[in-house]
Amino acid sequence: MFKRALIEFSVEHYKLVTVITIVLAVLGLSQFPKMQIDTDPENMLPEDEFVRVFDRDVKQEFLMHDMIVLGIVNETHPEGVFNVETLTKIHNITEGIKDIEGVVGYDVMALSTVDDIQQGESEGAIRFQWMMQNPPVTEEEAQYIGERVKANPMLDGTLISENGKAVGIYVPITTKTVSYQVSQKIGELIKQEKTGDEHYYVTGLPVAQDTFGYEMFSQMMWSAPVAGLIIFLLMWLFFKNIKLIIAPMIVAVVSIIYSMGLLIAFGYTVHIMSSMIAIFLTPIAVVNSVHIISTFFDEYQEYKDRKKTILAVMDRLFYAMLYTSLTTFAGFVSLAVAPIPPTQVFGIFVGIGIAAAWLLTMTFIPASVMFISEDTLENFGAKVQRATDGHEIKEAGMLANILDNLGRFTHQRAGLILVLTLIVAIISAVGIFRININDNPVKWFDENHDIRVADRVLNEHFGGTYMAHLVFEADRKNQEFFDSYYQGLSGRLELFIEDFGEYQPELADELQTQVAKLYKAGQGDLFHEKMTAFIQDWEEQYADDEAASEFVEELVYFWDDEQLYTETFKQPAVLSYIADLEDFMTTAGAGKSSSVATIVKKVYQELRGGTPEYFAIPETPNAVGESLIQYQNSHRPNDLWHFVNTDYSKINIWVQLKSGDNQDMVHLEQQVDEYIRQNPPPVPMNHSWAGLTYINVVWQNKMVRGMLDALSSSYVVVLIMMVILFRSVLWGILSMIPLTVTIGFIYGFIGFIGKDYDMPVAILSSLTLGLSVDFAIHFLERSRELYKEEQSWQRVASRMFHEPARAIARNIIVIALGFLPLLLSQLVPYQTVGFFLSAIMLVSGVGTLFILPAAIKFLQKWLFKKYQQPENTGSATGN
Repeated sequence: MFKRALIEFSVEHYKLVTVITIVLAVLGLSQFPKMQIDTDPENMLPEDEFVRVFDRDVKQEFLMHDMIVLGIVNETHPEGVFNVETLTKIHNITEGIKDIEGVVGYDVMALSTVDDIQQGESEGAIRFQWMMQNPPVTEEEAQYIGERVKANPMLDGTLISENGKAVGIYVPITTKTVSYQVSQKIGELIKQEKTGDEHYYVTGLPVAQDTFGYEMFSQMMWSAPVAGLIIFLLMWLFFKNIKLIIAPMIVAVVSIIYSMGLLIAFGYTVHIMSSMIAIFLTPIAVVNSVHIISTFFDEYQEYKDRKKTILAVMDRLFYAMLYTSLTTFAGFVSLAVAPIPPTQVFGIFVGIGIAAAWLLTMTFIPASVMFISEDTLENFGAKVQRATDGHEIKEAGMLANILDNLGRFTHQRAGLILVLTLIVAIISAVGIFRININDNPVKWFDENHDIRVADRVLNEHFGGTYMAHLVFEADRKNQEFFDSYYQGLSGRLELFIEDFGEYQPELADELQTQVAKLYKAGQGDLFHEKMTAFIQDWEEQYADDEAASEFVEELVYFWDDEQLYTETFKQPAVLSYIADLEDFMTTAGAGKSSSVATIVKKVYQELRGGTPEYFAIPETPNAVGESLIQYQNSHRPNDLWHFVNTDYSKINIWVQLKSGDNQDMVHLEQQVDEYIRQNPPPVPMNHSWAGLTYINVVWQNKMVRGMLDALSSSYVVVLIMMVILFRSVLWGILSMIPLTVTIGFIYGFIGFIGKDYDMPVAILSSLTLGLSVDFAIHFLERSRELYKEEQSWQRVASRMFHEPARAIARNIIVIALGFLPLLLSQLVPYQTVGFFLSAIMLVSGVGTLFILPAAIKFLQKWLFKKYQQPENTGSATGN
């Protein structure tokens, strides 16, 4: 038999098994220097995902970069930040930031890098000057700067807070991967300034995500060893033999090395999810080992021979451990069908680690026992009272007493337990329906973390530090768009002919015929191009005809002016629509927004004397064009191209949100869609979202839904596996009860406490599935074996709450307590994993020890029917 051969080989050749284990571990470790770390959550999506492709296109077309936000707050000074000392510091820091490697210096947005737009010496003239070219010398100058910033709607609420207590510096970076280093350099610049009343805060999604990546690995460096140390100490408390308990820790470490080594060898980067492989593999790898050591501990004094004991233990537990490993393996490998590439990698390589852990448990654990001398084990093992047939009667110790009492309670109060289970299930179902699916990478940090504090403070002062981009594009291929343009063109063309066609009626008729012909051809996107070619042909054809050439010359001027009407986002009606939409967005969740419409209104206001009533969209495209030409005379003319493309067919609205929660971004998106549906734009336009805030929504929703789908499918797979493994539908369903109760309880609890169903919780779904069924398999498999001997569930139940229940209880205690130190982490995902991993072990263990014996008591007639011997049928159903 394979199992016997494998175990006996490991025992007989324990030194060879150990050498092979070490050699493979060294090979795995040799891959670690090749490790490539990827901390960008955007890579949760495939490269060709629409939202990623569109976001790259938007950044390229509108010259956009991801941004870090530095906020300077002065709550003490009566004038807030607008005092000489604070503004001097701000100026110095800004100049330093522009020189940091990785910063797009020419695009830094700060008081000293933006223009003050003012009316010129006469109406119709405009003047651009630096808002703060040099630090102010007097307090009056400082206050004047504050007044001028407040006078510019594009800067008010973005660059300064409404109360004047805070100033923002928006730092564009070349790539998100430098955001952590840039934030550290900014911190160094701040330290160079004299300490005063100012407080400095750095935030923004790029720096939050990059910082999380750095801290995630540093947290892993201490959290995994601490968890391992506590597990080690708890096992020593139970078994009091360091040589024996060190083997499970080696199994866990080597399993992680094998899994991570293969991941690196296959060229995969270590992403946020795959970095948690160690945390997930540790409990899975240790669980089976604890079962073996616990049973070895309880049985050794019966055999008083390490080889005989370990062979007996492995023979008894082999199939149970195989089943538990297969189900856990299935739970994680099912993630391979998730729509998120890093989730697929995570699931596959955790699965590989589970397979490695099982093989090591079957080989290295028995081999390690052979290194322990019999003299060392002389006083090792449980102090057990045994009957004449060798069966355990009672073990000394508090745990044994508790389990003995629990065994009697589950048998005597089986009905009560099942009723309470049903009540808990109903309450859990209510909690599940209250679950809120939401995520925000900034909330992956503890509430007291600098990133979290900065996020909270700056979003109280500014329009929002979370950036999204709403892009509109004129649908020029839409017939309705062309019809609207042609209608306007026809009117303008009639006026032209009235003015210049009187003496060239034939040319005028031919012109109108050509325009009508091209319109009927229905090629709206090519209309202007073909008309331009037609006019150019006329220029050549009538070059020598003085009368006709005058008409053609005027036509060329007319057609050049007509170009203005093809530029969608120079049309007053379109810009007014955008302005109205921006006003609506501030009521629908956006903190603030900026667009080319805001630029036009501000410049037009100053061109008309600076009075408030002229902060509006001009009435003609020519006036709009003039406003934009004037803006391009500023010190930052290229800023215009952040908001509109060069042919004015696309517009980018820069939207600021005070919250990075998915549900807030989704709410705004839905509100905008509804607004557009109820208020169609004046010309056909398409719109899409871009920016990190929106990308996070897409990948997090995909991951959460993918995890839910994987959990559902895995649940069915595990149920089928249980039916096959136990060769019984009833036994298969029974084995799923603790798993079902655990899933229901954990997620019901999440719903009731109001914790968001986020990325860490979604990841835990696979662990819940894998671990929750383990104890049930051990309990039921041993119950079936013992029933063959005892032919009475009452006697079986009594024996089940000896050695088998102690192994389960020790596992619960070791894993549940071992991972509680993760609660001390500053990273919420680690806190979540620590708490819920402990909860999963506790609930699934309690479910196994309480619910299964109670259920078996009522179902024993059907469960044990094929195991009953004819002469003992009566005793089997007696109690």
